[in-house]
Amino acid sequence: MPESAATAVSRTPSGRLALANASEQIALGPLDGRYQSAVAPLVDYLSEAALNRDRVAVEVEWLIHLTSNNVLPGTTPLGAEQQEKLRAIVTEFDAASVKELAEIEAITVHDVKAVEYYIGRRLPAIGIENLTALVHFGCTSEDINNLSYALGIKGAVESVWLPAARALVAQISTMARDNRDVPMLSRTHGQPATPTTLGKELAVTAHRLTRQLERISKTEYLGKINGATGTYAAHVAAVPSADWQSVGKGFVEGLGLTWNPLTTQIESHDWQAELYADIARFNRILHNVCTDIWSYISIGYFRQIPVAGATGSSTMPHKVNPIRFENAEANLEISNGLLDTLGATLVTSRWQRDLTDSSSQRNIGVAFGHSLLAISNVSKGLERLDVAEEVLAADLDQNWEVLGEAIQMVMRAEAIAGVEGMENPYERLKDLTRGQRVDGARMQEFVSGLGLSPEAQERLLALTPGLYTGIADALVDHLK
Repeated sequence: MPESAATAVSRTPSGRLALANASEQIALGPLDGRYQSAVAPLVDYLSEAALNRDRVAVEVEWLIHLTSNNVLPGTTPLGAEQQEKLRAIVTEFDAASVKELAEIEAITVHDVKAVEYYIGRRLPAIGIENLTALVHFGCTSEDINNLSYALGIKGAVESVWLPAARALVAQISTMARDNRDVPMLSRTHGQPATPTTLGKELAVTAHRLTRQLERISKTEYLGKINGATGTYAAHVAAVPSADWQSVGKGFVEGLGLTWNPLTTQIESHDWQAELYADIARFNRILHNVCTDIWSYISIGYFRQIPVAGATGSSTMPHKVNPIRFENAEANLEISNGLLDTLGATLVTSRWQRDLTDSSSQRNIGVAFGHSLLAISNVSKGLERLDVAEEVLAADLDQNWEVLGEAIQMVMRAEAIAGVEGMENPYERLKDLTRGQRVDGARMQEFVSGLGLSPEAQERLLALTPGLYTGIADALVDHLK
């Protein structure tokens, strides 16, 4: 039966129901759908709603700053109750506020102007409607936007991303310490090489990641409030007696940001590019961690602890797949694609202003979201790992040829000490070991026939691949 006009529903050209018209909003991207819970903390800092709330906060604080410092003739400092009510516009900002702003913006077709009107509507209730003209005084939209983005990014980094990243590095550091003396065959170029310990290799990773976190923690978040082309022209025209540089500097620093005295209409965003490069580098190191762990799982060095009720494969019941690390790899790559693009785009602006940064910056939350999701997945993946020490030991026992390095170095030391018959140590070990497996008995037979000093021979005969790890365990102590 054909649908009547009264019961008609929206359909796509293929005849399917149009999901875009569902009563509940359906997410287009995975961060707002499948993975929403993992990235939810970023919503308070990097969402469109958070950006608008921060815009309101900057406008409110600017109004309070101008009056508190008697910048404009005819104004006096607001009372404590009035300031409290003004700041309540920010603290009480909610879903209804978001809706109201959207309704205003539908008329203004300008997001920052909508914020100005939104605040102006609330001044009569505070008893300061006479200060409506002071809202957004002297400002270009970018004065508000650059400070709002800086506050949001700073909050996201310091309150969400850094704590999650630090927790992951601490988790890897704990694994390093717990496995500091677990011997493991190294592989250089994919081939058996001088043994190490699992803990030392994990410590290398933790050390690398820690260096990036230290750089990120020292990020300078810059801001400006100097007008349409960075000259304070409107400010000076309106109030020539004011020290506008001092006023602007005090305001920006009062927000917890670093004042940038020289800009065009936009704050140059160089600090953002620097931050994104550091986070991208952290992501790339973490990506390397994922591929290494994945490879260790594939050769049995780690066992994955099954999750009760979980399915590894839809057809192969035995499978426990390293999906956490694979998921993290993909999300780190997506994050870096965005971070690299942001870093390249934001440092360039035609003459005094173009809008490429406006569209680009709306994706900052997406870039952080994919990184945060990856961090979560790596952490969960590590929690489900168990070290298969017997597999590591068996692998070492199958590769006695790695002692060739130790033997030829002892021969060199013996030659320097005057022991006869130690000629061509490298070549002799190469003939014995290159491209072929040598078991313990053959290696010890070779050592016994070299004519080493008794002390050196005893030391080498006691050496096994599992004991040939140098001071790898002690190196773990370099972790902070």
